[in-house]
Amino acid sequence: MMIETVACPVETTLLLISNKWKILILRDLMDGTKRFGELKKSIGHISQKVLTSNLRDMEEHGLLTREVFAEVPPRVEYTLTDLGYSLKTVIDAMGEWGQTYKEQMAFDA
Repeated sequence: MMIETVACPVETTLLLISNKWKILILRDLMDGTKRFGELKKSIGHISQKVLTSNLRDMEEHGLLTREVFAEVPPRVEYTLTDLGYSLKTVIDAMGEWGQTYKEQMAFDA
């Protein structure tokens, strides 16, 4: 599904990764494929419903793939697509900025 066309490319990016959960999901999947439970545990204070909703939205917009294995109990794995991996520079820049901010605030305190 395509995102609604907007004139500003920054706005397009924000529409795709507009909440902290999506950023954290992207961060965790940058290291490779993860199961639902692994994502829930690594992200922390996220409900199953919110995680499921964000994963579905990200899949719908082509940022990740969902693979279901016909096992008992069922196993579901999530992997970033090439498009999802292309956000690595954005995630890395956010991490670098956050680290600099933390250091600056500690220095100013």
